[in-house]
Amino acid sequence: MAELIDGKSVAEDVVRRVKTLTAELAEKGGQQPGLAVVIVGEDPASQVYVASKSRTAKECGFHSVQHTLPAETSEPDLLKIIGQLNADPAINGILVQLPLPGHIDAGKIIQTIAPEKDVDGFHFINVGKLGTGELETAFVPCTPAGSMLLIERVRGKDLSGLNAVVVGRSNIVGKPMANLLLAANCTVTIAHSRTRDLPALARTADILVAAVGRPEMVRGDWVKPGATVIDVGINRIAAPEKGEGKTRLVGDVAYADAATTAGAITPVPGGVGPMTIAMLMANTLASAYLAAGLKRPSF
Repeated sequence: MAELIDGKSVAEDVVRRVKTLTAELAEKGGQQPGLAVVIVGEDPASQVYVASKSRTAKECGFHSVQHTLPAETSEPDLLKIIGQLNADPAINGILVQLPLPGHIDAGKIIQTIAPEKDVDGFHFINVGKLGTGELETAFVPCTPAGSMLLIERVRGKDLSGLNAVVVGRSNIVGKPMANLLLAANCTVTIAHSRTRDLPALARTADILVAAVGRPEMVRGDWVKPGATVIDVGINRIAAPEKGEGKTRLVGDVAYADAATTAGAITPVPGGVGPMTIAMLMANTLASAYLAAGLKRPSF
């Protein structure tokens, strides 16, 4: 059976290091890292995510600010709040929880966030930095950044000569994941719904990342023996074996099937998921270090 990659444990390590480095930053004359989270509307899942992010920020010793706005908030009013946060020296990271209500242009909002405070890594400046390998000052989206850390725990930081296949081409996960793997000297292929003979291509991967949002699409016979499998998917499916109307969470990989072939694999839940909030804290800390004229910490 494959080694289980424990994302919860690694995320806890990251948060512990963030706490330590936050204290060290104060000793070096830097200011307390500040994270502002903005949520518009009352989407239940978003409420849970925002509460968890704010709670973890406080746990790390950050100055934590939350703006909870009604669903009818206008785009100009939201832009005004972003402008105020951009100008606030006590804030190092700004996160606008997605999705936003339909009358607000999410792309416009994201591009209004100052790039040096864009701890989600969605601003075109940060996208461009990642794409050109400027990793010292780039903010990388949290899910691929966390996935990369999990890969490094198994394979080390130098991935020279390894074949990586990323299944999924989203701007939030697939494309930045591919750029991170390229920066680590992998040979990278991005696959998607129109890729020919996807199972055969997946079988060439020493590192296989699944980020397509299709429950258990990647089967065990897609996995090269000994491969490292990172499952980014979180899908809720019916679980009649638990009782009528019950559901369970699964990834984009058929875990039980793939675990017999892979060398190491992330579970769902408990794999990539916990890493996302941990890397948000790491990005906010990095912003505070850069604002103080210090080299960003490594994780």
